[in-house]
Amino acid sequence: MNKDNTQRNTIIDSFLKKENVNWQDVLGTIISSFDCTTGTIHFLDEQTSLLKVQAHQGIPPFLVPKLSEIPIGKGMAGIAAERREPVEMCNLQTDDTGVARPAAKETKVEGSIAVPMMLNGKLYGTLGIAKPVSYDFTKKEVSDLLSIGEKISGFISQ
Repeated sequence: MNKDNTQRNTIIDSFLKKENVNWQDVLGTIISSFDCTTGTIHFLDEQTSLLKVQAHQGIPPFLVPKLSEIPIGKGMAGIAAERREPVEMCNLQTDDTGVARPAAKETKVEGSIAVPMMLNGKLYGTLGIAKPVSYDFTKKEVSDLLSIGEKISGFISQ
């Protein structure tokens, strides 16, 4: 069931109050609260300017190496980081814009979104989730994802 923003924020806040955050649990909670099946959390490595995976769910094992480090500007996560705005696809399988990398289609997801995780204008990483069906995320869902990304950014900026 799709949770509302208050429920999502309460759940995320409870994870971020722990001394050692289990990013896999955080991601799993985000994925389920948006009725999704797949997702990733990447943190920006400021030294290399690469997005480095912190957690993933529903990604085929052979694709994990390809998403472990993502250059800014490549793929949905990299473009969301570069533009500092959400990048969404109603159906990743039929994308012909070049935004989705060819390997991304191997995830078999359709409705997908990647949002930058930012705080005070500074990029800390990206959050991506996806559904196995065509889907357009609502403005409220996009806003909620950006809010979650801001909360995570606040935690990692400490």
